[in-house]
Amino acid sequence: MKQTAMERFFASCPRGLETLLADELRGLGAAQVEPVQGGVGFAGPFDLCYRVNLHSRLASRVLLRVGGGGYQDEEDIYQGTRSFDWPAMFDVSQTFMIRVTASRSPLRSLEFVTLRIKDAVCDRFREATGERPDVDTREPAVRIHAWITEDSCTLYLDTSGASLYKRGLRRQAGVAPLNENLAAGMLRLAGWQPGIPLFDPMCGSGTILMEATLMALDIAPGSFREFGFRHLRQFDESVWQAVREAAAARQLPVTPQPIYGRDLFGRSLRDAEVNFDSAGLLPAISLIQGNVLESPAPADTGIIVTNPPYGVRIGEQAELAAFYPSLGNWLKRQCAGWTAYILSADMNLPKLIRLHASKRTPLFNGALECRLFEYRMVSGSARK
Repeated sequence: MKQTAMERFFASCPRGLETLLADELRGLGAAQVEPVQGGVGFAGPFDLCYRVNLHSRLASRVLLRVGGGGYQDEEDIYQGTRSFDWPAMFDVSQTFMIRVTASRSPLRSLEFVTLRIKDAVCDRFREATGERPDVDTREPAVRIHAWITEDSCTLYLDTSGASLYKRGLRRQAGVAPLNENLAAGMLRLAGWQPGIPLFDPMCGSGTILMEATLMALDIAPGSFREFGFRHLRQFDESVWQAVREAAAARQLPVTPQPIYGRDLFGRSLRDAEVNFDSAGLLPAISLIQGNVLESPAPADTGIIVTNPPYGVRIGEQAELAAFYPSLGNWLKRQCAGWTAYILSADMNLPKLIRLHASKRTPLFNGALECRLFEYRMVSGSARK
């Protein structure tokens, strides 16, 4: 029996979600799972990347390792890149781009390294086919990633294409939308499960609610988009179709779920409605315009997951200093029996909200360091 070749992959994710992503990858059949800062390395056959790209709620990208080695200067990186059989990986008619990231690299210019890697790929194609592929830095068919440390360079093919948090569902977005995979991670950290009442009292365009709805209806998050692996020579259309059909067969009918959203601003609610309606998921949730401070919780018990304003812009701190104590009073008076998870870049939030945080989980919203604060609400004051 012919054994399937094992490939090495790396899945990136928002910092703080690495352990959760490792568990998710194991559930999808990954082997040799190794979480590191910013992502998880793992192994499996090439078609494993179909399932991970389609089903992962937490990954940002899935990269296929081409190879790597040590270097002393840019010429070493050029020669190492040229040694790989790029024409066996993608067709000369495909456009491509190079993305270089580095940590403690002694090289003076990453732009020059990017140029040398691009030259090496083109030179290998010209040597093999007499032609060279075109570069497209905006919407390339193939993306090549280089990870450079102080003494090594590793090359990857991007199997995802656009970042995986781009589900293809967001028709309208708020001023500072939360990335979908971070929203999914917040739900996992909150321990939320389908069937448990979920409430986002400051839902904006509905990112947290959308991720919860996809989970509740067992809809693969990648069902509405395309992926970069389709442009690689290893791609097998029949295997991919089988993976998609299996995912579609698991989807549940769109029925009302105990998922509730509220926002003070009608424009934000309209954005959320557009997003859910375009996905055919509007009947699954409840959206109401209103001031969170003037409304009761939508059920006797449940989980609140929300991403309120952080006050990172000048002039907002005073406004939030008045809002957060009122939010704390609302949680105490209206949400007994609920557990609230509030994402904030303000590490003084417990002082402002005047509640004891039972847990603080470090997360990164892009480059912004945050904490996911947990508040377990009981009757009366939760302050010590």
